[in-house]
Amino acid sequence: MMRLDKFLKVSRIIKRRTLAKEVCDNGKTKLNDRVAKASSDVKIGDVLEVVLGNRTLKVKIAVIKDTVPAKEAALLYELL
Repeated sequence: MMRLDKFLKVSRIIKRRTLAKEVCDNGKTKLNDRVAKASSDVKIGDVLEVVLGNRTLKVKIAVIKDTVPAKEAALLYELL
């Protein structure tokens, strides 16, 4: 398991963890259709919805790793 804000950073959905925490704290993230805090635990198979500006990104978590090279970051999730 991993914290939501850290997953957003490691997967490069959001570039910085402080920004990821801010997005979560403003209620712009949903985990399995529930509003999620930055400290929420994510696990494989969870569906994550993030509002970034005027677009919404919906992904399913495929893999959880503490660190990955930038080229492999997109392999941590699949777009829905």
